[in-house]
Amino acid sequence: MKLYNYHNSGTSYRTRIVLELKGLQVQQVTYDLATDEHLRGDFRRVNPQALVPALELDDGTVLTQSPAIIEWLDERYPDPPLLPADPLARAHVRALAALVGCDIHPVNNRRILQYLRHQFGADKAAIERWCGEWIGAGFDAYEQFLAADTQRGAFSWGGRPTVADAYLVPQVASARRFHVDLQRWPLISAVDATCNALPAFQRAAPMAQPDAPPRKP
Repeated sequence: MKLYNYHNSGTSYRTRIVLELKGLQVQQVTYDLATDEHLRGDFRRVNPQALVPALELDDGTVLTQSPAIIEWLDERYPDPPLLPADPLARAHVRALAALVGCDIHPVNNRRILQYLRHQFGADKAAIERWCGEWIGAGFDAYEQFLAADTQRGAFSWGGRPTVADAYLVPQVASARRFHVDLQRWPLISAVDATCNALPAFQRAAPMAQPDAPPRKP
């Protein structure tokens, strides 16, 4: 399989986490979003939206949109499962993932921020306030869900990683990039730390990718 992605793309990051949790090896094809490389050349032949990630299967079929890719991976490679067996628990985990994937991430992705910069003249401080507003609103709710789950282990649900964690960890990394103070969400911070202690999450991290810039000395 081929994964078309970018190291600092949150949607690519969550997809890499799932691939790593499943123990799947893929060939990475990177497109530099920072230089709009995905908008040039023939990438639209792979994904008409020219967005990452896209997953090309061995038979040439291309899957797009990270929720669809992640669901397909969990169904095609069910061990370890990333959704609970109980229908109510599955709905809860899916809701946590959607809180990040539908309500936080879309208004903070690069296309939106570029539009704010170029069409409305938003400077760095304004961009950080914008991102902080929506990240804060979503994280406030996520934190309450974590606090209300008295049966929860060290992760977003139960005692093992689920798709909710695959969505949450990249969003926490994004919050750090936009200088959002995470101290007001101790439960989220604890889940993030637990996840990032696992090798699968470490291997999926942006700075562990082949297209990541060299670390500063």
